[in-house]
Amino acid sequence: MNDLEPTVEELNDLLEHHHHEHSSHSHIHSAESLRKIVNRLSRLEGHIRGVKTMVQENRPCPDVLVQIAAIRGALDRVARIILDEHLSECVVRAAKEGNIDVEIEALKAALDRFLP
Repeated sequence: MNDLEPTVEELNDLLEHHHHEHSSHSHIHSAESLRKIVNRLSRLEGHIRGVKTMVQENRPCPDVLVQIAAIRGALDRVARIILDEHLSECVVRAAKEGNIDVEIEALKAALDRFLP
């Protein structure tokens, strides 16, 4: 890691600060859901390390690009799972608690950053 890349601790602190500053509710998700998402992210992490190794070994560019496309697809699937759960759990909970407007604005802001 170079000096310009944030550490895991710095990223966690940033996310925690963002969560407290911008979230209208606590994020309560099932242990099973969290486990599935973390497992998918762990597999992606390994896949990315594999692509890094491919580059370091001067593997053919088309092979590397195919693996990058696979990573993008897998990351998009993780994002879809998180979005689906957010809509079915967090937004529904916010509606029940009377915080739907705040939650929708937070979702719009996140989607503005997420979507190209």
